[in-house]
Amino acid sequence: MNAWYPKFMCGISGLVTTEPDKHIGRMLKTIEHRGRDDQGVWTSEAIDATGRRVCLGHRRLAIIDISSAGHQPMLSAEGRYIITFNGEIYNYRELREELRPKGHQFRTDSDTEVLLAAFAEWGVGCLRRLNGMFAFAVWDNQERTLTIARDHVGIKPLYYAHLPSRNGRGSSFIFASESKAILATGFIERALDPEGLHQFLTFLWVPDPNTLIKGIKTLPPAHTLTFHDDEITVNEWWDVSFDKIQEGRSQTWWQERVLETLDRVVHMEMVADVPLGSFLSGGVDSSSIVALMKNHNNGRRIATYTVGIESEDLRYDIIPDDVRWARQVNQHLDTDYHEIKLKPAVADLLPKLVYHMDEPAIDMAIPSYLISQAARETLTVMLSGMGGDEVFAGYPRQLAMKIAGAFDPVPQLLRRPLMKTLERALPGGLAGKLTAPLRNAKKFARSAALDFENRYLGYGTYFTDLEKRRLYTEDLRRATHELDAYAAHRRYFARVQNAAPLNRLLYVDLKTFLPCLNLITTDKTSMAANLEVRVPFLNRHMIELAAGMPPGLKLHGLKRKYVLKRAVETLLPREVVWRKKAGFGAPIRSWLRGPLRPLVEDFMSDQTVKRRGLFRPAEVKRIVKANLSGREDYNLQVFQLLNLELWHRQFID
Repeated sequence: MNAWYPKFMCGISGLVTTEPDKHIGRMLKTIEHRGRDDQGVWTSEAIDATGRRVCLGHRRLAIIDISSAGHQPMLSAEGRYIITFNGEIYNYRELREELRPKGHQFRTDSDTEVLLAAFAEWGVGCLRRLNGMFAFAVWDNQERTLTIARDHVGIKPLYYAHLPSRNGRGSSFIFASESKAILATGFIERALDPEGLHQFLTFLWVPDPNTLIKGIKTLPPAHTLTFHDDEITVNEWWDVSFDKIQEGRSQTWWQERVLETLDRVVHMEMVADVPLGSFLSGGVDSSSIVALMKNHNNGRRIATYTVGIESEDLRYDIIPDDVRWARQVNQHLDTDYHEIKLKPAVADLLPKLVYHMDEPAIDMAIPSYLISQAARETLTVMLSGMGGDEVFAGYPRQLAMKIAGAFDPVPQLLRRPLMKTLERALPGGLAGKLTAPLRNAKKFARSAALDFENRYLGYGTYFTDLEKRRLYTEDLRRATHELDAYAAHRRYFARVQNAAPLNRLLYVDLKTFLPCLNLITTDKTSMAANLEVRVPFLNRHMIELAAGMPPGLKLHGLKRKYVLKRAVETLLPREVVWRKKAGFGAPIRSWLRGPLRPLVEDFMSDQTVKRRGLFRPAEVKRIVKANLSGREDYNLQVFQLLNLELWHRQFID
């Protein structure tokens, strides 16, 4: 039996340009943390009269074996196709058996070799047959075409830049797992993209395909890009559909299907011959995964990792401490339990996180990196409960939309002033037991009177268009005055305009919030710690099952993730299953008043803000003061601006 050679923890990069070998080394050096066991480079002969060549690069950290049989980039048997691949194809063995009768022979038991053969047999049509997480590039020597592709929900990232032809030479194309690798070539000017900034200030993140750097784009999830004859073509290869809702099934039938499917995908994603464990928040998503992992671990205890927060740091924050719930799950399931208290030297940690993120770090990046770093001391692969909220409707804003809908019969003439008065009357950032309820009520009132789409967009907005106009300098106002920060969201809403209201919300989150914030943060912070993270809730089988489910089973009355919770009641203590949802984040509100305060005073001073030239110093000062007073909850906005300055110093200056 041949050894299996997956490339789980990897970084990929490549160029089509003249003398690409002069740049590939620097590109791979910037993503060395994504794989320290092996490096590979393949360079073509000249592909045209201008002397352009194709160069593909790969960094690898072996999960099962470091044998040269799994080395990348990998060439097909006849030499026509060359691939560099990051990720895992879970169903590669089934695909291999389908390909053998078609004449394909395999030298190894590698999923890369199967993917290469599948591409040779079916072209980009092979993507619909894949179940996995991936970003890859294939060069076709015969057709002189480069194809890059990204998995169905964007678990693995992929960035690119297309530079126009100059001085009679053909255009250049660059791609990489991280945008810093593209910057390392020197081809891209280090310049801020005004549209990316406009979106970032709205959401805390930038929707695909934009980034904060002008000229660098992300390939959206479930898309391919082909580069041929100096032209790029981007196409979508998969989309979730809500057109076939199965209304005739009983609730019990759905519970059984959910549990069976979740068990199957957890087992599927546990394949590894290295230490493997799970994050454990004590919530229903991660706890369910740990419970099911126990069924497939041959009697060995599952290693679990939990982040706790110091009690003094919770005074201003809405995030509860997960520790007591995680301890209860550990006791119930008898795991190999590890507990980390979140008390980092945060002012020193932030620049490192910004570097690894390629963008300003959000609050969840801090615990994500620290828990990944701790887990990597004993483990190589971790499973995560991420995606349960997007698939089964677990976010408070989804419930808030349902509650706000009850006010829709009230005429807007009455509704708008009523909600505006309520918003102004409520304090936003005072400490105490009512911190979270008051803060959430204020946010609810701010958007509840709007129409369906704008209401939901409002719940995810941090700087409104009006607030940005107050914040921007005149130059930045002019650069952004015709831009709609919500354009991508509106396009996705339009795609599913005939779906049930809840499914419309889930679809938009699956296309924007999930890949552009949650998955990117998880990938970058775990890879920075040399840890691979897998997400069973986002397996295609799980997503497609939930898409055919009546939406009332996801949000049932006021109960979120209802069918999932009912399905796993037999696995976990009832109080764990039905506990109040806790977000995964850091005590930013306390840190901004403590260890981060000197950094705020420096990076958001009048002098610093004026020198940067983007924002009005007086408005920045007002935001900081209103936040410290407790009158407004601008904590995430202040943290956002602080990290934006850090990002500028890392990537622009």
